[in-house]
Amino acid sequence: MMILSGGGAEPMVSVESINREPDWLPGAGPRLREIYAYWLARCRDGRPPRRADIDPLDIPRLLSRLIIVDLVPDERRFVYRLVGTKEVEVRGFDPTGKSVGEDFIGPSREDALSWYERTVRTMTPQFDARPYLSTNCKWINDATLFLPLSDDGESVNRVLVFTESTPNTRRRG
Repeated sequence: MMILSGGGAEPMVSVESINREPDWLPGAGPRLREIYAYWLARCRDGRPPRRADIDPLDIPRLLSRLIIVDLVPDERRFVYRLVGTKEVEVRGFDPTGKSVGEDFIGPSREDALSWYERTVRTMTPQFDARPYLSTNCKWINDATLFLPLSDDGESVNRVLVFTESTPNTRRRG
C-alpha cells in the first residue's frame, strides 16, 4: 500500500510514495506490475489519474481482466461500469450495471466493499492477495489491485480493478 502525503484534508499520492516501490510489488505477477506502472505513469501532480487518462488502446492485453467501478451517490455506493471478458467468464455472468454489494466475488460482502471504501478514503492503491473461500465454497487465489481514479483530483469517483488469478490447490477440509 502506498503512504499518504502530509496532513491535508484530502489525501493524495505523495512524491515520496511514487518513488518508493510498494511492499507487495516484487511478489506480484507481471500483469499486476504492468497495470500498476501504467496507472502510476498517469498520476498527475501527486493525484490519481482521471478516467480519461486511461486509454484502452495502451493496454490491450490487460483489458479482459479490467473492471471499472463507479462511485454513485445512492445506497448502492459502488456500481460496475465495465467488466472485462475474463472477469465475466470467472463469475459466470456479467455484473455490469449492478452494485458490488449485490454481485461481488470474495469471502463476504463486507470484505469486498471494504477494499473499495479504503481505496476511496485513502485515494491510494490497495492490494489484496489473500486466498479465500468464496460464497460458492471454492478456494480462490486472486491477487487484486484497486486503483483510484479521480476526475477532479480531489476525490475518487471511480475505481479501476485488476485481478490476476492463479490455481489454488487448497482443499476444503
